[in-house]
Order: sequence, then C-alpha cells, then structure tokens
Amino acid sequence: MISLQVFYEGNVQGVGFRWSIRHIANGFDSTGWVRNLADGRVELQLNGEDNDVRAFLDAVAQSELHAHIRKQTENKLEKAANARGFEIRHD
Repeated sequence: MISLQVFYEGNVQGVGFRWSIRHIANGFDSTGWVRNLADGRVELQLNGEDNDVRAFLDAVAQSELHAHIRKQTENKLEKAANARGFEIRHD
C-alpha cells in the first residue's frame, strides 16, 4: 500500500478538474479525496496498491486534464488519507 499527496498547479480550478478526477477514480481500486486550495492549486490524496495508484496518476496525466496542468508535485504520506471510496472535499 502507498499513500500520496499530489498538488496540481495551472488552470486547475473552475474547469471541472475535481469532477474529472473523481470520474477517473471510478475505474480504480483506490481511495482518497480531491479539493481546491485557496492558492489556486488542487490537492489530491490517494491510497492504494502502488501499481494502482501509479496507473491512476497516469490516467489523469493522459486525460483531457493534461492541458490544464502546468506542474505536479508528489509527496509520500506516512499515514493513509482518511476516506471511504473517493470523494470531492469542500473544506
């Protein structure tokens, strides 16, 4: 199992980014959440088997969202993101 925190920068708010991420998540056996940040970035926290998490991130990179992403930063988390399934957070 792996837990990642991923920050997306670019034109990632107001374009359906979080909804598209949640739609992509439906095809994977991963849990986590996605939310907008006040500084204009989007934060994704994702838990799952290493191969599944990497495939999820590859699916995001190969989706229509690619055109909106200028930079992607990943951090490994010591503790799994607290989530049931995959959700959009509004906090």
